[in-house]
Amino acid sequence: METMEANMDKEKRKRRHFTREYKQKVVELIQTSGKSVGEVARELDLTETAVRAWMKQAAVDRGEGPKGALTTEERDELRKLRQENKTLRM
Repeated sequence: METMEANMDKEKRKRRHFTREYKQKVVELIQTSGKSVGEVARELDLTETAVRAWMKQAAVDRGEGPKGALTTEERDELRKLRQENKTLRM
């Protein structure tokens, strides 16, 4: 039999959204502070997985990512074009 406390521990955290500027500041903090991704993630109550994804995307935006990876601007444009295409189909 599970206790109420155990059930509360299993609840998922509500999905949060962060601005591009916030993500850039977190990446910059990691690059300049000498702290690890994990340390910064814990200090800011972020998931390490999300912060690592932000680091990877920042590298792509600087032209240092894998060939064929989309920059943030290209992703935004693609998202807008898909939405426009969906609207036009209706």
